Amino acid sequence: MIRIKRIYEEPSEDDGLRVLVDRLWPRGISKERALIDRWEKDLAPTTELRRWFGHDPAKWEEFLQRYRAELEGREELLTRLQHEANDGTVTLLYAAKDEEHNNAVALKRYIEEG
Repeated sequence: MIRIKRIYEEPSEDDGLRVLVDRLWPRGISKERALIDRWEKDLAPTTELRRWFGHDPAKWEEFLQRYRAELEGREELLTRLQHEANDGTVTLLYAAKDEEHNNAVALKRYIEEG
């Protein structure tokens, strides 16, 4: 099972494997408080794509297409996450304020559709 959660929310035992999927470390949170198991920077959108998107809901559909294109060639990391999700809960952590239009939502969708 794959879940998504803002990294600023309290960690929970229900989170299972906690994987940060942002390229930049979240502001104002220590590594100790974050309690992540892994940081997958290479599954995050490129800096260019992130800046272009700017969490603008009007750009969401095009962001999904561009992000999917960036994920091509990262099959090893994606397969690893898929296997981990098949074995238990994986929580993709993100820092964005927008809970509907962020890379963790897009990544979860991509993995589940793949």
